[in-house]
Parts: sequence; C-alpha cells; structure tokens
Amino acid sequence: MWKRVIGFFAPICIVAPLLILACSDARDSTKFAGNAAQGGLAEVEMGRLATQRAGDASVREFGARMVSDHSAANTELKGIASKKGMQLPSDVNSSQKSEIDTLSKMSGAEFDKEYMSAMVKDHQEDVKEFETQSKDGNDADIKAFAAKTLPTLREHLRMAQAAAQKVGAK
Repeated sequence: MWKRVIGFFAPICIVAPLLILACSDARDSTKFAGNAAQGGLAEVEMGRLATQRAGDASVREFGARMVSDHSAANTELKGIASKKGMQLPSDVNSSQKSEIDTLSKMSGAEFDKEYMSAMVKDHQEDVKEFETQSKDGNDADIKAFAAKTLPTLREHLRMAQAAAQKVGAK
C-alpha cells in the first residue's frame, strides 16, 4: 500500500516545486527589473545603430523612438531601483552584445530586415513580461512601472510590425 501512495505522490513532489519556481520567477520584481534594465540598454544601443545604418526612413524613425522611449524608461527604472537599494545591470548581456555586434556589421536593406525582425520578436516578449509583472509582481513600485510602461511597449510592437512588413522582415 505504501508503494502505491509513494508512487502516486512522487511525481507531484517533483513537478510541484518546478511549477512554484516558474510562477515565483514571473512575480520576482527584482529579477524583472534587472532584465528590463538590460533590455532597455540593448534597445537604446540597437536604436542608435538603426539611426545610423538603416536604409529605410521608417526604420531610422523607429530606432530614434527606441532611443528616446527606452532611455526615459531606463532612467525611471533606475530611480525606482535606487530607492529600493536594488542593483541593476549597467551593460547588456552576452546574447544582446552578440546581436548588437551582428547588426553593427550591416547596413541598408540587410540591416533593416534583421533589425526589424529582432524588434518584433523582442517587443512580443517584452509585452508578455511586462503584462505578467504588472499583474503578478511582488513589488508595488515595479508593478506600477511595468503597468505604466506597457502601453508604450504595445505601441512599439505595432510600430515594429508595420516597419517589418514594409521592409520585408520576417
């Protein structure tokens, strides 16, 4: 009988902590803030590249908007983090660095397609993460930041999709 009971509960004991970890990760405002800060830094850097290397005017305009909006969001997030004693990353991660390096070697139509494809994918992920944080975050100030920033990210996604379609990006 004990073997049956243990056999029944063993998978639950393995899966339950993983589900709890996944759910708590989505609510972890400190982790979210760090990821948002790095993402914002990457958006600014890639936006600067777009203003210099893009062939299409809509891609250059999108890049300029990324620099402006994400610089402002980064400043706001730094202020919140500072008040809470949070340490935010001051540089992009290795994956973002690799993407920036790849884009820096391109120009014109090739750049436009690669950049806009990356921006659509990135902003789709950002919108999901900011939605989750704005609903389930464990810090009221970070939740409020996510909720306040979400409409801008949704607008970025719409803009990215339009520019991607215009330049033939996937």
